[in-house]
Amino acid sequence: MPVLRWLLQGGLLCLGIVAMTGTATAGPDNVLVLGRISDNPKSHYAQLQPLLDYVVPRMRDVGITEGRILMAPDAQQMASYLRRGRVDWVTETAGTAVALGLRSGAQPLLLTERSGVRDYQTVFFVRRESPITSLADLKGHTLALQNVASTSAYLVPVMTLLQNGLTPEILLSARDAAAPDTVGYVFARSEANIATYVHKGVVDAGAVSSVDWTDEHRIPATFRRDFRVILRTEPYPRAVEVVRSGLDPKVRDRLQQVLLDAASDPQAQDALEKFFGTSGFHRVDAQMQHRLDELKQGLTRVRMEVE
Repeated sequence: MPVLRWLLQGGLLCLGIVAMTGTATAGPDNVLVLGRISDNPKSHYAQLQPLLDYVVPRMRDVGITEGRILMAPDAQQMASYLRRGRVDWVTETAGTAVALGLRSGAQPLLLTERSGVRDYQTVFFVRRESPITSLADLKGHTLALQNVASTSAYLVPVMTLLQNGLTPEILLSARDAAAPDTVGYVFARSEANIATYVHKGVVDAGAVSSVDWTDEHRIPATFRRDFRVILRTEPYPRAVEVVRSGLDPKVRDRLQQVLLDAASDPQAQDALEKFFGTSGFHRVDAQMQHRLDELKQGLTRVRMEVE
């Protein structure tokens, strides 16, 4: 989306409607700025503001008296905001959180549980009658993915192919054939389209998250009966709250505790539900830190060898 149109659609939202200036200075010490990468700022503002309204009054003891929302059209711009101290806290998918960490030094604060699910897998699937029975069999075949911003339907599938000695290569269209020594992939833009491409035989295989795999609005049961799973990856965090590297430790620790306590506070339930269906926050344990480290290594490799 062109930047001008994005701004006109609501990208200027910052505690109501406040213009984003071009300065590189950090915000006042008493302001907590929540960031979001967005292609629909007006909609996301309504999802973010209630939780910010809940959090800010509970952080007065560490000097926070005001909250603002600052959105960016892409990860590059958000990383710039984080580096310059213009955004303090960002909620994102695990893959984007890792990318922001690489670009800006942002650190994971908490794992985000959505609709009772805190981690998920990537599911590779084919039509039931397909001769493909394993990941290795995908060589010379085609794979439908979502888009480059997806953790479960792009980053994890592509890094998994690389880890298994396969060579992913983007195709010009879904009707293109893969070279014999590659796995040709095409972007289908949505989980429903991925399922349709596989079901109609436009591509040989698809990859979606385990959450979408069981969601009949995205993978219809009538389609899923005709599919067969060839691989489920290890689980990865579904979403992550990250904070900028220079955030005052007192503010960081208080924010972490307020969010951890929110799931058991009746006053937070409506705000959490609006916050992308959040059902709770959890500390980053050793297993999930390992998964985030894997995503970081995988993202670096995908950028160097595929993109």
